Amino acid sequence: MNTELAGIIFTYALTLAIAIPLGRYIARVFKGEKTWLDFMAPFERFILRISGIDTRKEMNWKQHLFALLTINSVWLVYAFFCLLFQAHLPLNPDGNPNQTPDLAFNTAISFLVNCNLQDYSGESGATYFTQHFVFMFLHFVSAATGIAALVVLFRAMKDKVTDKLGNFWDYFLKTITRILLPISIVIAIILSFNGMPTSYKGKDTLISMQGDTVHVSRGPVAALVAIKHLGTNGGGWFGANSAHPLENPNYLTNIVEMVAQCIIPIGLVFALGFYLNKKKFAYVIFGVMTLGMLLLLIPTMQAEVGGNPAIARMGISQPTGAMEGKEVRFGPAASGYWSILTTIISTGSVNSMHDSAMPVSGFMMMMGMMINCFYGGCGVGFLNYYIFIIIAVFISGLMVGRTPEFMGRKIEAREMKIASLIALLHPFIILVGTAISSYVLVHMPNADWAVKPSAWLASPGYHGFSEMLYQYTSSAANNGSGFEGLGDNNIFWNVSAGFVMILGRFLPIIGPIAIAGILANKKFIPESAGTLKSDTSTFGLMTFAVIAIIAALSFFPALALGPIAEHFSLIK
Repeated sequence: MNTELAGIIFTYALTLAIAIPLGRYIARVFKGEKTWLDFMAPFERFILRISGIDTRKEMNWKQHLFALLTINSVWLVYAFFCLLFQAHLPLNPDGNPNQTPDLAFNTAISFLVNCNLQDYSGESGATYFTQHFVFMFLHFVSAATGIAALVVLFRAMKDKVTDKLGNFWDYFLKTITRILLPISIVIAIILSFNGMPTSYKGKDTLISMQGDTVHVSRGPVAALVAIKHLGTNGGGWFGANSAHPLENPNYLTNIVEMVAQCIIPIGLVFALGFYLNKKKFAYVIFGVMTLGMLLLLIPTMQAEVGGNPAIARMGISQPTGAMEGKEVRFGPAASGYWSILTTIISTGSVNSMHDSAMPVSGFMMMMGMMINCFYGGCGVGFLNYYIFIIIAVFISGLMVGRTPEFMGRKIEAREMKIASLIALLHPFIILVGTAISSYVLVHMPNADWAVKPSAWLASPGYHGFSEMLYQYTSSAANNGSGFEGLGDNNIFWNVSAGFVMILGRFLPIIGPIAIAGILANKKFIPESAGTLKSDTSTFGLMTFAVIAIIAALSFFPALALGPIAEHFSLIK
């Protein structure tokens, strides 16, 4: 256990050692300062020239959102039709079939919105073409979309009074050329040299130690895994994701993949401080996010290392902890660490089966996605956190009898209404979706959804409810991980989860950008003795309290019916 804990501490320390200077570099990129990747400028100008885009024309917040939503609509149509006809496209050495319309609908949305929920098995449900030119393409552009949206927010917070917030296409392109692409290449090289496939050949055939003939899928796996983690995407090449030995061959690749999915979300928090020249503000936010992460991580690791109490009562020893659904090469501690970081960061990749985790762990994983702002995904983590800042500042102003102010702007009714709607949207779509699926399961068990509702759940009772709750939570948080005991590849789940993913992605981007754009256009008010300072521990505790009350408590009744009840059923 001491060795496993040391590995986790080392992994997190390495993450911070990379994320902090990366944050400084990201700030320099978007402030227009010199960086070592300035040699990419001619290539960027070429791309912009052939696209007919003039990045010198600055946009207001509405124009930013129009550009973001328009191009994402184009990518959605492109991805849908590629998946619908993938069997007829090149690079399909294994002869994988087309996806059904409902599955293609779900999958296209899933990868577009940085969720990467997979209702199919990677190596058999997609071809090399769609893995490469649809999924990998969307891995890059969806991550760049989130970061570009965040930079708009940075710009709105930086300037005193303005409606000119830079150019979306400039932010978007530089995110890919200066951040995602170069780091992905480094990660892919490391993964390749550690045994991860990088071939376009079809399945290989080998004889196992038992004498069985085995057909092993392969492909350009390392390239996809690099950006799937760096861009907090998570969609695996193989159905087992990073629990598959070819997608995560050893403990070194496990560390690399874990670090890769954390460095940009954490780095962006520090980038905020460098960009605004408000480092203490960034430290406060980082402290709140890290506190939240630890409150979820510690119980998870204790539960996984401690083992299953029901098995212990049978007199069966569990010296290595709860090992169901886990890889021996990683163990329960490293698996618990991965499961929490991948759910709070919205990557959604797995190195163990979340459906086999202890109920306490399932509770913490779902809570991380329900809160959805502790580090978070590329760009959207702070966008979600920003909503809670607005609410916290407004409440604080009411408590002291002053007009709420943040970054020199008054927060008034319009901004508060937007923030409240976005804060309530997340629990609404999760809980309504879970309620509808529960109703269908109970009252329409034999309905024709390709798979009858009576066959949806691999587990009855509390855990079965958790499987449905987890699916909508993961979809709304754009996470993509799942309790895979749920039979989700049918019309009901593909369509319902698809709509939840769209709402869970774009409305939480639209809301913060609208608020920031409106505030940026207001009269700047210098700080005074009565101004609530945003770089103090008091401010951090206030935002943490708002997150706990609004985000966490909204879900407590549903969690009580699922993982909490399951936990008490094991210890009774």
